This record gives sequence, structure tokens and C-alpha cells, in this order.
Amino acid sequence: MNTADLGLPVDVPSTALFTDHYELTMLEAALKAGTADRRSVFEVFTRRLPEGRRYGVVAGTGRVLDAVENFRFDQGVLGFLSERNIVDEPTLEWLASYRFGGDVWGYPEGEVYFPGSPILRVEGSFAECVLLETVVLSILNHDSAIAAAASRMSSAAGDRPLIEMGARRTHELAAVAASRAAYVGGFTSTSDLAAGFRYGIPTVGTSAHAFTLLHDRERDAFTAQVRALGRGTTLLVDTYDVAEAVRTAVEVAGPELGAVRIDSGDLLLVAHRVRQQLDELGATGTKIVVTSDLDEYAIASLAAAPVDAYGVGTRLVTGSGHPTSSMVYKLVARAESADPRAPLVPVAKKSTGGKTSQGGRKWAARRLDEYGVAEAEVIGTGPVPAELQERQLLVELIKGGQVLGREPLDVVRDRHAAARGNLPISATQLSSGEAVIPTEYL
Repeated sequence: MNTADLGLPVDVPSTALFTDHYELTMLEAALKAGTADRRSVFEVFTRRLPEGRRYGVVAGTGRVLDAVENFRFDQGVLGFLSERNIVDEPTLEWLASYRFGGDVWGYPEGEVYFPGSPILRVEGSFAECVLLETVVLSILNHDSAIAAAASRMSSAAGDRPLIEMGARRTHELAAVAASRAAYVGGFTSTSDLAAGFRYGIPTVGTSAHAFTLLHDRERDAFTAQVRALGRGTTLLVDTYDVAEAVRTAVEVAGPELGAVRIDSGDLLLVAHRVRQQLDELGATGTKIVVTSDLDEYAIASLAAAPVDAYGVGTRLVTGSGHPTSSMVYKLVARAESADPRAPLVPVAKKSTGGKTSQGGRKWAARRLDEYGVAEAEVIGTGPVPAELQERQLLVELIKGGQVLGREPLDVVRDRHAAARGNLPISATQLSSGEAVIPTEYL
């Protein structure tokens, strides 16, 4: 269903239906029971990191803030709920005036996290908080998975730039979110124009094999591209014979040719051969860009190759084997009554099967060793120890329904680089392992 179907402005779509049916049936039942107004605390966390991963990356927070702000039950949405008899009339009346008026605290976007980290804390009435579960989780689970994969790839690439180019390998809207998350994780640009338009991410692109195949000769294709885009363009050289293409590319563009792109074959071997050939032809400043189903392991294997940049698609936008972060949104505390002065009572699921959780409204801090390197994620519900006061992680994102925590994406990106840099060096190892620092509960 698109925004036009809902009778909403196209540029400000409602996020109210990005929720599960049972959120609304819980709301209806709580309204009837008189418990809907009880002050409640929900927290987002993951019980474990994806197998083999040593840290997670918080991404999507900015998108969550937008989603909460746009969580509105307009007439079209209410009409849908009424026609399907999803909730009764009193609940529809309550939803018609819904505006989240609570508080949200969370890890700043770009920060790293570990099992149990209270990545987001949502506080308000049970009714207003419970509705946000699905939209919050759908954003954070997706974006954090992509950012974590991007971070590993960025670490493997070192100082070499990474281009996100996975739009054609995922849903068109997920592609935009993936570009944003990849930028948070360390990528430098994207091929997706919607991501560039919406988030200001630098965009790049030149040509595909189809452009070469369109022309009668490869030389004609190169000539047309150089005339249109200048000598600093990147020419794709593996449509036919790579060595012949490189020779033709330099003849057409001269030694000022910006770059050549290799999209197939044994990239390690071909890159060495192409570098040697370019140097022999006098194009010593021409860079080499490699693409072709790369992931962090392939990038690491090319560390000694004369490669100047990587383009990554499928493996990135699918989380490099882990497309979700397995985060959950759980009620951890609630008031004994609807009285605003009623004390909060810790609550938690205690069933068997590995899905237990820790009750209580939590704080989190990261303890550092004598060298300033992270050594533990410390989580508690009581007073914060004096030595951890300055190391607390949660920041205020929404207060009384008003968004406070919006930040430029470059700030988020720089924060992640700094957070990753403060982890033990083993965090960047690509071999499977446990979380690089333990989680301690006080």
C-alpha cells in the first residue's frame, strides 16, 4: 500500500502500519483492562552477536527518530483498521490522536555494542510504547546488520575506499537504507542516487558492460565515455580481453586516465598484471578498482594487491551472511498503576529455552583499561559507580515526544571509526570468535 492509497502526503509517509497486528490487539485489551496508561520501559538489545562476530554496530537510529515522528494514524490508516475490524471504535478514537509523547534514550548511532547492551530504551505509557516495537526493530535489525558487515569490510580494506553498489541485489527501499548503513560502517560512496539524494552520501558511477557491447568496437565505447566524462573517468576493461582493453584505454584517454575497473577473473592475479601494464604504458597514476561479489574475506585477500578501491554489492546488502542483528524489544519495567507517581517494578521473561532477559531500567558504560582500550561492557540497574560515570553510553534522543538526537551522517560515521578504534585489536580479526569484550552485570 503506498502513501497515495493512505491519503498521505507523498513526501511524509506515515509509519503507523509498519507494525504487527498484535500490537493493536494488545492496545485494545490494555485499554479495556485499564492498564494501557501504566508507565513502562522497553529496551532493545540482542542476546548474542551473529555467529563469529566480535562486535556489533548501532545503525539506523536516525531513521528510527524519523519513524517515531511520523507514526500517525491518519484517516486512511484508521479506515483500513476499521474496515478490517482489527480494533474496536474506542481504540480507533484513541489512535486518531496518537503522538508518541515519551522519552527515548539509546547508544549514539555508530557506537559499537555487545550482547545485552541496551541499545535503545523507550519510556512512556504502555500503550504509546508497545506500538513502536516492530518499526523500531525492523530498522535497527536491518541497518545494524549492514553496518556491521560494512565495518568488517572497511577494516579489511584499510585506507582504500569502498563503494557501495548493491542496490540491484535487494529491495529498492532496503537499498537506500543499506547505503546509509554502509556509509556509517566506513564506506565512502554509493552508486544509489536515492541514497545520495536523501542522505547526502557521495555518489559515483561510470558505465557497465552493456555500454561497451552497445558499440561496434571497444575503442568506440571508451572514446565516447572519455568525451562525455573526461580523462579522469573509470573505464571497464574486462568485457573482452583485459590486456587489449587496458592498452586501448590508455591510447584513448592517455596517461591521465583516472582508473580502470576489473569485474571478473582472478582479481589478485589480474590486478598485478594490469598494474604492471599501466606502469609500462606510462599511466602510473591510473588507479585500479575491483568489483565482483566481494566480501570482507576477499577484500582481505587482496591486501597485498595493487588495488586502489573496492566496489561491493550483494554480500554487503545481505549483511555478509548475517542479514539481521537478532535484536528484541522487551518490556523490562512497568508501574504498579496508572498513577504517574507509582514506582517502577522490574519485569522479565523467565521461561526456559534461552530467551530469558534481565529486568529493570538499565544504564550501560564501557570500562577501559590503563591504555584506554575497552575491556568490558558494564550494565546495571542501580547507581552508576563513580569510576564509570564519565563512560556512560546512553544519550537522550527523544524527550517528551520531541526529537533531540538528530546528527549529520558524517558525525555518525566518524563516531563509529573512533569506537572501533578503541576496541582491542582482535576485534578486527576476520576469524570466528566470541565478543571481543565481555558483558558484566551489576
